[in-house]
Amino acid sequence: MGSSSMEKLKNAFVNALGVSPNDDFESMAYGQTSGWDSVAHMTLINEIERAFEIMLPTDEVIAMSSFQKAKEIVARNGGSFA
Repeated sequence: MGSSSMEKLKNAFVNALGVSPNDDFESMAYGQTSGWDSVAHMTLINEIERAFEIMLPTDEVIAMSSFQKAKEIVARNGGSFA
């Protein structure tokens, strides 16, 4: 059995931003979470696209400004958080 979508998304954040798996993901936001700058953002997008085997449209890459927003965008593009 594979990882849940939530686990995949959290792992993408851990790998891209160097945050702890025990951090409060729901409060993470671009420019506010330590390490989440423009370079880390592109690493994060890459991690998410690989984990979910999707290609995110540019407008959604730009719109991904928080963990919550990332969940919404991944859900729209094939991930399930039910």
